Amino acid sequence: MSRPDQLKLGTFVYTFGFHPAAWMHPGSDVRGANDLSHLKKVAQISEAAKLDFMFFADSPAAAIGDPAALARQPTKMNRFEPITAITALSQHTEKLGFVATASTSYYEPYNIARLFASADHMSGGRMCWNVVTSDHDETGYNYNREGLPPHAERYERCEEFVDVVFGLWDSYEPDALLLDRESGFYHDQHKLHELNHHGKHFQVRGPLNIARTPQGRPVIAQAGGSEPGMELAARTAEMVFSLASNIEKNRAFYANVKGRMAKYGRHEDDLKIMPGIVINVGETEEEAEAKAQQLVDLMHPDVGLLMLQEFLEADLRGVDLDKPFPMERMPEKAKGSKALFDELKEFVTQGHTMRELITHYARRHTGNGLTGTPSQIADFMQEWFETRAADGFILMFPTLPSSLEDFTRLVVPELRRRGLFREEYEASTLRGNLGISEPGNRYAQARAAE
Repeated sequence: MSRPDQLKLGTFVYTFGFHPAAWMHPGSDVRGANDLSHLKKVAQISEAAKLDFMFFADSPAAAIGDPAALARQPTKMNRFEPITAITALSQHTEKLGFVATASTSYYEPYNIARLFASADHMSGGRMCWNVVTSDHDETGYNYNREGLPPHAERYERCEEFVDVVFGLWDSYEPDALLLDRESGFYHDQHKLHELNHHGKHFQVRGPLNIARTPQGRPVIAQAGGSEPGMELAARTAEMVFSLASNIEKNRAFYANVKGRMAKYGRHEDDLKIMPGIVINVGETEEEAEAKAQQLVDLMHPDVGLLMLQEFLEADLRGVDLDKPFPMERMPEKAKGSKALFDELKEFVTQGHTMRELITHYARRHTGNGLTGTPSQIADFMQEWFETRAADGFILMFPTLPSSLEDFTRLVVPELRRRGLFREEYEASTLRGNLGISEPGNRYAQARAAE
Protein backbone atom coordinates (compact mmCIF):
# COMPACT_ATOMS: atom_id res chain seq x y z
CA MET A 1 0.00 0.00 0.00
CA SER A 2 1.03 3.61 -0.49
CA ARG A 3 -0.08 4.55 3.03
CA PRO A 4 1.16 3.20 6.38
CA ASP A 5 -2.28 3.41 8.02
CA GLN A 6 -5.52 1.58 7.32
CA LEU A 7 -9.07 2.52 6.43
CA LYS A 8 -11.42 3.84 9.12
CA LEU A 9 -15.02 2.66 8.74
CA GLY A 10 -18.22 3.58 10.53
CA THR A 11 -21.88 2.54 10.34
CA PHE A 12 -24.25 5.40 9.58
CA VAL A 13 -27.53 5.03 11.44
CA TYR A 14 -30.98 5.98 10.43
CA THR A 15 -33.17 3.56 12.34
CA PHE A 16 -34.25 1.31 9.48
CA GLY A 17 -31.45 2.13 7.07
CA PHE A 18 -30.44 5.04 4.90
CA HIS A 19 -32.96 4.56 2.12
CA PRO A 20 -36.28 6.35 2.77
CA ALA A 21 -38.17 3.13 1.95
CA ALA A 22 -35.99 0.98 4.21
CA TRP A 23 -38.72 0.49 6.80
CA MET A 24 -40.75 -1.39 4.17
CA HIS A 25 -37.91 -3.79 3.35
CA PRO A 26 -38.00 -7.26 4.94
CA GLY A 27 -34.31 -6.85 5.86
CA SER A 28 -35.09 -4.09 8.36
CA ASP A 29 -36.89 -4.18 11.70
CA VAL A 30 -40.18 -2.35 11.28
CA ARG A 31 -40.52 -1.98 15.09
CA GLY A 32 -36.93 -0.86 15.54
CA ALA A 33 -37.55 2.87 16.10
CA ASN A 34 -38.65 2.26 19.68
CA ASP A 35 -36.77 -0.94 20.45
CA LEU A 36 -33.19 -0.70 21.68
CA SER A 37 -32.58 -4.35 20.79
CA HIS A 38 -32.64 -3.39 17.10
CA LEU A 39 -29.85 -0.82 17.54
CA LYS A 40 -28.04 -3.19 19.88
CA LYS A 41 -27.93 -5.76 17.07
CA VAL A 42 -26.55 -3.17 14.64
CA ALA A 43 -23.90 -2.20 17.20
CA GLN A 44 -22.85 -5.76 17.88
CA ILE A 45 -22.59 -6.61 14.16
CA SER A 46 -20.46 -3.48 13.68
CA GLU A 47 -18.21 -4.36 16.60
CA ALA A 48 -17.79 -7.98 15.54
CA ALA A 49 -16.50 -6.67 12.19
CA LYS A 50 -14.13 -4.28 14.05
CA LEU A 51 -15.70 -1.17 12.54
CA ASP A 52 -14.65 2.07 14.21
CA PHE A 53 -18.00 3.57 15.19
CA MET A 54 -21.73 3.96 14.75
CA PHE A 55 -22.71 7.41 13.49
CA PHE A 56 -26.12 8.72 14.57
CA ALA A 57 -27.47 11.49 12.38
CA ASP A 58 -30.26 13.50 13.96
CA SER A 59 -32.75 16.31 13.67
CA PRO A 60 -34.44 17.10 16.98
CA ALA A 61 -37.80 17.76 15.38
CA ALA A 62 -40.39 15.91 13.38
CA ALA A 63 -40.40 16.86 9.71
CA ILE A 64 -43.01 19.21 8.32
CA GLY A 65 -44.61 19.07 4.88
CA ASP A 66 -47.07 16.89 3.05
CA PRO A 67 -48.72 14.75 5.79
CA ALA A 68 -49.44 11.91 3.35
CA ALA A 69 -45.78 11.77 2.26
CA LEU A 70 -44.52 11.98 5.85
CA ALA A 71 -46.78 9.09 6.79
CA ARG A 72 -44.71 7.05 4.31
CA GLN A 73 -41.30 8.19 5.59
CA PRO A 74 -40.77 7.61 9.33
CA THR A 75 -37.07 8.55 9.61
CA LYS A 76 -37.65 11.91 11.29
CA MET A 77 -41.06 11.09 12.65
CA ASN A 78 -40.14 8.46 15.25
CA ARG A 79 -36.62 7.94 16.57
CA PHE A 80 -34.55 7.99 19.74
CA GLU A 81 -32.63 11.01 20.99
CA PRO A 82 -29.05 10.07 19.99
CA ILE A 83 -27.01 10.87 23.12
CA THR A 84 -29.36 8.73 25.18
CA ALA A 85 -29.14 5.96 22.59
CA ILE A 86 -25.35 5.87 22.33
CA THR A 87 -24.93 5.88 26.10
CA ALA A 88 -27.23 2.86 26.36
CA LEU A 89 -25.51 1.05 23.48
CA SER A 90 -22.08 1.59 24.99
CA GLN A 91 -23.11 -0.75 27.79
CA HIS A 92 -23.62 -3.58 25.29
CA THR A 93 -20.27 -3.13 23.48
CA GLU A 94 -16.60 -2.94 24.46
CA LYS A 95 -14.54 -1.28 21.70
CA LEU A 96 -16.98 0.24 19.20
CA GLY A 97 -17.09 4.04 19.13
CA PHE A 98 -20.26 6.12 18.96
CA VAL A 99 -20.94 9.43 17.20
CA ALA A 100 -24.02 11.46 18.13
CA THR A 101 -25.26 14.59 16.38
CA ALA A 102 -26.18 17.61 18.51
CA SER A 103 -26.83 21.12 17.25
CA THR A 104 -25.09 24.24 18.52
CA SER A 105 -28.21 26.17 17.55
CA TYR A 106 -30.46 24.48 20.10
CA TYR A 107 -28.26 23.46 23.03
CA GLU A 108 -26.20 25.43 25.53
CA PRO A 109 -22.45 24.67 25.71
CA TYR A 110 -22.63 23.53 29.32
CA ASN A 111 -25.35 20.98 28.49
CA ILE A 112 -23.34 19.51 25.63
CA ALA A 113 -20.11 19.43 27.65
CA ARG A 114 -21.79 17.62 30.52
CA LEU A 115 -23.78 15.15 28.40
CA PHE A 116 -20.85 14.03 26.26
CA ALA A 117 -18.39 13.94 29.16
CA SER A 118 -20.79 11.71 31.07
CA ALA A 119 -21.24 9.42 28.06
CA ASP A 120 -17.48 9.28 27.48
CA HIS A 121 -16.87 8.16 31.06
CA MET A 122 -19.66 5.57 30.92
CA SER A 123 -18.29 4.11 27.67
CA GLY A 124 -14.65 4.10 28.75
CA GLY A 125 -13.67 6.73 26.19
CA ARG A 126 -15.61 5.86 23.03
CA MET A 127 -17.73 8.94 22.34
CA CYS A 128 -17.75 11.57 19.60
CA TRP A 129 -19.83 14.73 19.20
CA ASN A 130 -20.91 15.49 15.63
CA VAL A 131 -21.09 19.30 15.64
CA VAL A 132 -23.87 20.73 13.47
CA THR A 133 -25.59 24.11 13.24
CA SER A 134 -28.86 22.62 11.84
CA ASP A 135 -30.22 23.35 8.38
CA HIS A 136 -33.98 22.82 8.66
CA ASP A 137 -36.60 25.32 9.75
CA GLU A 138 -38.77 22.82 11.57
CA THR A 139 -36.45 22.56 14.56
CA GLY A 140 -36.51 26.24 15.46
CA TYR A 141 -40.26 26.26 15.92
CA ASN A 142 -39.80 23.94 18.90
CA TYR A 143 -37.08 26.06 20.51
CA ASN A 144 -38.69 29.47 20.79
CA ARG A 145 -37.44 30.50 17.33
CA GLU A 146 -39.09 31.51 14.09
CA GLY A 147 -37.31 29.30 11.62
CA LEU A 148 -33.55 29.10 11.14
CA PRO A 149 -30.98 31.89 11.70
CA PRO A 150 -28.78 32.88 8.70
CA HIS A 151 -25.85 30.61 7.84
CA ALA A 152 -23.17 33.12 8.93
CA GLU A 153 -24.86 33.72 12.27
CA ARG A 154 -25.17 30.00 12.94
CA TYR A 155 -21.47 29.44 12.28
CA GLU A 156 -20.43 32.42 14.41
CA ARG A 157 -22.41 30.98 17.32
CA CYS A 158 -21.01 27.53 16.59
CA GLU A 159 -17.38 28.70 16.71
CA GLU A 160 -17.85 30.25 20.13
CA PHE A 161 -19.94 27.30 21.31
CA VAL A 162 -17.19 24.76 20.52
CA ASP A 163 -14.54 26.91 22.19
CA VAL A 164 -16.64 27.06 25.36
CA VAL A 165 -17.18 23.29 25.37
CA PHE A 166 -13.45 22.68 24.94
CA GLY A 167 -12.79 25.02 27.85
CA LEU A 168 -15.29 23.21 30.06
CA TRP A 169 -13.80 19.82 29.17
CA ASP A 170 -10.46 21.18 30.45
CA SER A 171 -11.93 22.11 33.85
CA TYR A 172 -10.17 19.24 35.63
CA GLU A 173 -6.48 18.71 34.95
CA PRO A 174 -5.60 15.05 34.23
CA ASP A 175 -4.24 14.42 37.73
CA ALA A 176 -6.68 16.62 39.63
CA LEU A 177 -8.44 13.76 41.42
CA LEU A 178 -6.54 12.90 44.61
CA LEU A 179 -9.07 10.45 46.04
CA ASP A 180 -7.08 10.68 49.27
CA ARG A 181 -9.12 9.44 52.20
CA GLU A 182 -6.24 9.97 54.58
CA SER A 183 -5.94 13.69 53.93
CA GLY A 184 -9.64 14.09 53.24
CA PHE A 185 -9.07 15.72 49.84
CA TYR A 186 -11.02 14.30 46.93
CA HIS A 187 -9.44 16.62 44.35
CA ASP A 188 -6.65 19.19 44.22
CA GLN A 189 -8.34 22.57 44.42
CA HIS A 190 -5.53 24.12 42.37
CA LYS A 191 -6.20 21.74 39.47
CA LEU A 192 -9.90 22.48 39.01
CA HIS A 193 -10.53 25.64 37.00
CA GLU A 194 -13.36 28.05 36.31
CA LEU A 195 -13.64 29.03 32.66
CA ASN A 196 -15.15 32.50 33.14
CA HIS A 197 -16.04 32.88 29.48
CA HIS A 198 -17.69 36.15 28.40
CA GLY A 199 -18.41 36.26 24.67
CA LYS A 200 -20.91 37.57 22.17
CA HIS A 201 -23.24 34.59 22.47
CA PHE A 202 -22.38 32.94 25.79
CA GLN A 203 -21.44 33.73 29.37
CA VAL A 204 -20.25 30.56 31.08
CA ARG A 205 -18.49 30.49 34.43
CA GLY A 206 -17.77 26.79 34.92
CA PRO A 207 -16.13 24.61 36.03
CA LEU A 208 -17.70 21.49 34.57
CA ASN A 209 -18.55 19.15 37.43
CA ILE A 210 -17.15 16.03 35.70
CA ALA A 211 -13.51 14.96 35.69
CA ARG A 212 -11.41 14.76 32.54
CA THR A 213 -12.66 11.91 30.37
CA PRO A 214 -10.80 8.68 29.50
CA GLN A 215 -9.75 9.97 26.06
CA GLY A 216 -8.98 13.51 27.22
CA ARG A 217 -12.16 14.76 25.65
CA PRO A 218 -14.70 13.25 23.24
CA VAL A 219 -13.74 13.18 19.57
CA ILE A 220 -15.16 16.00 17.44
CA ALA A 221 -16.86 15.32 14.10
CA GLN A 222 -18.16 17.92 11.69
CA ALA A 223 -19.71 18.17 8.23
CA GLY A 224 -20.01 21.03 5.81
CA GLY A 225 -18.39 22.12 2.59
CA SER A 226 -18.78 25.87 3.04
CA GLU A 227 -15.81 28.14 3.71
CA PRO A 228 -16.72 28.65 7.40
CA GLY A 229 -17.32 24.91 7.73
CA MET A 230 -13.91 23.96 6.34
CA GLU A 231 -12.16 26.53 8.54
CA LEU A 232 -13.97 25.27 11.64
CA ALA A 233 -13.04 21.70 10.74
CA ALA A 234 -9.36 22.58 10.31
CA ARG A 235 -9.32 24.28 13.71
CA THR A 236 -11.44 21.93 15.79
CA ALA A 237 -12.57 18.70 14.08
CA GLU A 238 -11.01 15.25 14.23
CA MET A 239 -13.40 13.61 11.80
CA VAL A 240 -15.06 15.30 8.81
CA PHE A 241 -18.08 13.86 7.08
CA SER A 242 -17.39 14.79 3.45
CA LEU A 243 -20.17 15.32 0.91
CA ALA A 244 -18.18 15.56 -2.34
CA SER A 245 -19.58 13.33 -5.06
CA ASN A 246 -16.48 12.24 -6.99
CA ILE A 247 -12.86 11.41 -6.36
CA GLU A 248 -11.39 14.60 -7.86
CA LYS A 249 -13.62 16.81 -5.72
CA ASN A 250 -12.81 14.82 -2.63
CA ARG A 251 -9.05 14.98 -3.26
CA ALA A 252 -9.37 18.75 -3.50
CA PHE A 253 -11.54 18.90 -0.38
CA TYR A 254 -9.11 16.62 1.48
CA ALA A 255 -6.11 18.76 0.59
CA ASN A 256 -7.97 22.01 1.25
CA VAL A 257 -9.10 21.14 4.78
CA LYS A 258 -5.90 19.41 5.86
CA GLY A 259 -3.83 22.21 4.34
CA ARG A 260 -5.40 24.67 6.78
CA MET A 261 -4.47 22.72 9.90
CA ALA A 262 -0.84 23.78 10.31
CA LYS A 263 -1.75 27.39 11.10
CA TYR A 264 -3.66 26.06 14.12
CA GLY A 265 -0.70 23.99 15.26
CA ARG A 266 -2.36 20.73 14.27
CA HIS A 267 -1.00 17.69 12.42
CA GLU A 268 -3.05 16.47 9.47
CA ASP A 269 -3.11 12.89 10.84
CA ASP A 270 -5.33 14.17 13.65
CA LEU A 271 -8.18 14.76 11.21
CA LYS A 272 -9.87 11.96 9.30
CA ILE A 273 -11.79 12.77 6.12
CA MET A 274 -14.72 10.33 5.94
CA PRO A 275 -16.99 10.54 2.88
CA GLY A 276 -20.45 9.07 3.24
CA ILE A 277 -21.10 6.25 0.79
CA VAL A 278 -24.30 4.33 0.13
CA ILE A 279 -23.45 0.67 -0.47
CA ASN A 280 -25.42 -2.11 -2.14
CA VAL A 281 -23.24 -5.21 -2.33
CA GLY A 282 -23.98 -8.60 -3.86
CA GLU A 283 -21.97 -11.62 -4.83
CA THR A 284 -22.63 -10.58 -8.45
CA GLU A 285 -23.34 -7.23 -10.08
CA GLU A 286 -26.82 -8.42 -10.95
CA GLU A 287 -27.57 -9.31 -7.35
CA ALA A 288 -26.31 -5.95 -6.09
CA GLU A 289 -28.34 -4.02 -8.66
CA ALA A 290 -31.44 -6.02 -7.81
CA LYS A 291 -31.05 -5.04 -4.15
CA ALA A 292 -30.79 -1.36 -5.06
CA GLN A 293 -33.71 -1.53 -7.46
CA GLN A 294 -35.92 -3.25 -4.91
CA LEU A 295 -35.69 -0.20 -2.65
CA VAL A 296 -36.29 2.20 -5.51
CA ASP A 297 -39.44 0.27 -6.35
CA LEU A 298 -40.61 0.43 -2.73
CA MET A 299 -40.28 4.23 -2.48
CA HIS A 300 -43.37 6.26 -3.26
CA PRO A 301 -42.69 9.30 -5.54
CA ASP A 302 -44.36 11.59 -3.00
CA VAL A 303 -41.61 10.75 -0.54
CA GLY A 304 -38.85 11.70 -2.98
CA LEU A 305 -40.65 14.89 -3.91
CA LEU A 306 -40.99 15.85 -0.25
CA MET A 307 -37.28 15.29 0.34
CA LEU A 308 -36.35 17.56 -2.55
CA GLN A 309 -38.79 20.28 -1.53
CA GLU A 310 -37.45 20.22 2.01
CA PHE A 311 -33.85 20.66 0.94
CA LEU A 312 -34.34 23.09 -1.95
CA GLU A 313 -37.16 25.07 -0.36
CA ALA A 314 -38.81 24.93 -3.76
CA ASP A 315 -42.48 24.38 -4.47
CA LEU A 316 -42.48 21.26 -6.64
CA ARG A 317 -46.17 20.49 -6.39
CA GLY A 318 -47.70 19.60 -9.73
CA VAL A 319 -44.36 19.09 -11.49
CA ASP A 320 -44.42 16.44 -14.22
CA LEU A 321 -42.20 13.61 -12.95
CA ASP A 322 -41.29 12.54 -16.48
CA LYS A 323 -39.97 15.93 -17.59
CA PRO A 324 -36.68 17.69 -16.68
CA PHE A 325 -36.42 19.60 -13.43
CA PRO A 326 -37.87 23.12 -13.90
CA MET A 327 -34.71 25.20 -13.47
CA GLU A 328 -36.73 28.35 -12.75
CA ARG A 329 -37.60 26.72 -9.41
CA MET A 330 -33.97 26.07 -8.46
CA PRO A 331 -32.85 28.49 -5.70
CA GLU A 332 -29.73 30.59 -6.25
CA LYS A 333 -27.87 29.20 -3.25
CA ALA A 334 -28.10 26.56 -0.59
CA LYS A 335 -29.74 27.19 2.73
CA GLY A 336 -28.25 24.02 4.16
CA SER A 337 -25.24 22.03 2.89
CA LYS A 338 -23.50 23.85 0.02
CA ALA A 339 -21.74 20.68 -1.14
CA LEU A 340 -24.98 18.77 -1.35
CA PHE A 341 -26.69 21.64 -3.18
CA ASP A 342 -23.87 21.81 -5.74
CA GLU A 343 -24.15 18.09 -6.42
CA LEU A 344 -27.91 18.29 -6.96
CA LYS A 345 -27.60 21.31 -9.23
CA GLU A 346 -24.95 19.58 -11.34
CA PHE A 347 -27.20 16.55 -11.73
CA VAL A 348 -30.31 18.48 -12.80
CA THR A 349 -28.41 20.60 -15.33
CA GLN A 350 -27.69 17.38 -17.22
CA GLY A 351 -31.37 17.25 -18.21
CA HIS A 352 -32.51 14.33 -16.08
CA THR A 353 -36.22 13.96 -15.42
CA MET A 354 -37.79 14.64 -12.05
CA ARG A 355 -38.32 10.92 -11.56
CA GLU A 356 -34.61 10.27 -12.20
CA LEU A 357 -33.69 13.06 -9.80
CA ILE A 358 -35.88 11.54 -7.10
CA THR A 359 -34.16 8.18 -7.57
CA HIS A 360 -30.71 9.78 -7.59
CA TYR A 361 -31.44 11.81 -4.47
CA ALA A 362 -32.79 8.79 -2.63
CA ARG A 363 -29.73 6.68 -3.42
CA ARG A 364 -26.97 9.30 -3.24
CA HIS A 365 -28.13 12.45 -1.49
CA THR A 366 -25.31 12.60 1.05
CA GLY A 367 -22.46 11.25 -1.01
CA ASN A 368 -21.67 8.47 -3.40
CA GLY A 369 -23.87 5.54 -4.25
CA LEU A 370 -21.93 2.35 -4.90
CA THR A 371 -23.56 -0.84 -6.18
CA GLY A 372 -21.46 -3.86 -7.05
CA THR A 373 -19.45 -6.89 -5.99
CA PRO A 374 -17.07 -7.06 -3.00
CA SER A 375 -14.07 -6.60 -5.30
CA GLN A 376 -15.61 -3.58 -7.01
CA ILE A 377 -16.42 -1.92 -3.70
CA ALA A 378 -12.95 -2.70 -2.33
CA ASP A 379 -11.39 -1.27 -5.53
CA PHE A 380 -13.34 1.95 -5.03
CA MET A 381 -12.33 2.29 -1.38
CA GLN A 382 -8.71 1.45 -2.07
CA GLU A 383 -8.36 4.07 -4.81
CA TRP A 384 -9.94 6.80 -2.68
CA PHE A 385 -7.82 5.84 0.32
CA GLU A 386 -4.47 5.43 -1.42
CA THR A 387 -4.80 8.61 -3.49
CA ARG A 388 -5.80 10.60 -0.40
CA ALA A 389 -9.34 11.40 -1.32
CA ALA A 390 -10.42 9.80 1.97
CA ASP A 391 -9.08 8.34 5.21
CA GLY A 392 -12.08 6.04 5.45
CA PHE A 393 -15.82 5.95 4.89
CA ILE A 394 -19.07 6.40 6.73
CA LEU A 395 -21.08 3.47 5.44
CA MET A 396 -24.66 4.43 4.69
CA PHE A 397 -26.37 1.07 4.51
CA PRO A 398 -29.70 1.14 2.65
CA THR A 399 -31.31 -1.23 5.17
CA LEU A 400 -30.40 -2.17 8.73
CA PRO A 401 -29.32 -4.69 9.71
CA SER A 402 -29.40 -6.64 6.41
CA SER A 403 -27.16 -4.36 4.29
CA LEU A 404 -24.66 -4.12 7.15
CA GLU A 405 -24.59 -7.91 7.40
CA ASP A 406 -23.96 -8.14 3.65
CA PHE A 407 -21.04 -5.72 3.94
CA THR A 408 -19.39 -7.44 6.89
CA ARG A 409 -19.79 -10.85 5.25
CA LEU A 410 -18.68 -9.90 1.75
CA VAL A 411 -16.57 -6.73 1.75
CA VAL A 412 -14.69 -6.73 5.07
CA PRO A 413 -12.83 -10.01 4.26
CA GLU A 414 -11.76 -8.56 0.89
CA LEU A 415 -10.48 -5.37 2.53
CA ARG A 416 -8.50 -7.45 5.04
CA ARG A 417 -7.06 -9.61 2.27
CA ARG A 418 -5.66 -6.41 0.74
CA GLY A 419 -4.29 -5.19 4.06
CA LEU A 420 -6.66 -2.22 4.04
CA PHE A 421 -8.58 -2.93 7.25
CA ARG A 422 -7.78 -4.17 10.72
CA GLU A 423 -8.15 -7.70 12.06
CA GLU A 424 -8.46 -6.48 15.67
CA TYR A 425 -8.99 -3.18 17.43
CA GLU A 426 -5.79 -1.34 18.28
CA ALA A 427 -7.07 0.38 21.42
CA SER A 428 -9.95 0.64 23.87
CA THR A 429 -10.81 4.27 23.07
CA LEU A 430 -12.23 5.80 19.91
CA ARG A 431 -9.22 8.13 19.64
CA GLY A 432 -6.88 5.18 19.86
CA ASN A 433 -8.67 3.24 17.14
CA LEU A 434 -8.92 6.26 14.85
CA GLY A 435 -5.22 6.97 15.35
CA ILE A 436 -5.70 10.55 16.55
CA SER A 437 -3.82 12.10 19.45
CA GLU A 438 -5.24 13.01 22.83
CA PRO A 439 -5.49 16.79 23.25
CA GLY A 440 -3.49 18.43 25.98
CA ASN A 441 -5.15 20.15 28.91
CA ARG A 442 -4.60 23.91 28.66
CA TYR A 443 -3.99 24.37 32.38
CA ALA A 444 -1.63 21.41 32.69
CA GLN A 445 0.30 22.65 29.66
CA ALA A 446 0.60 26.14 31.16
CA ARG A 447 1.76 24.65 34.46
CA ALA A 448 4.39 22.55 32.67
CA ALA A 449 5.64 25.62 30.84
CA GLU A 450 6.22 27.61 34.04
